[in-house]
Amino acid sequence: MPIVSATRLVRFNAAHRVYNPAWSDERNQATFGKCNNPNWHGHNYTLEITVEAKVDPDTGYVIDLGEVKRIAEEELVRHVDHKNLNLDVPFMQGTIPTTENLVLACWRILAPKVGPARLTRLKLWETENHYVEYDGR
Repeated sequence: MPIVSATRLVRFNAAHRVYNPAWSDERNQATFGKCNNPNWHGHNYTLEITVEAKVDPDTGYVIDLGEVKRIAEEELVRHVDHKNLNLDVPFMQGTIPTTENLVLACWRILAPKVGPARLTRLKLWETENHYVEYDGR
């Protein structure tokens, strides 16, 4: 049976401040620029969740993408939507809340939950011009 990939999108809004608390204000500003705004700033994130598996002969699905949406909303979105990633999200505590670090956290949360399919890629859009991808490597 061939292996097929399927992708579900979920969206959430969150605020953050990108800074390294071990650095001076000057170094943070020089490194992170406007993303270092001490009064926070926000994004409308889109997360593309791609899973793969053999097509189930009984359903014709790789996985029910409605179930992927339910898992993502329950395990991830409800914890980050309309939250401050620096202050309100326990799984981001102690981590600089860049899009790169956020996609890694999303992977750790979602990968064990989407079985029997296998999570193969996450693409997290921070803006319409900027995204990061992670494939578990």
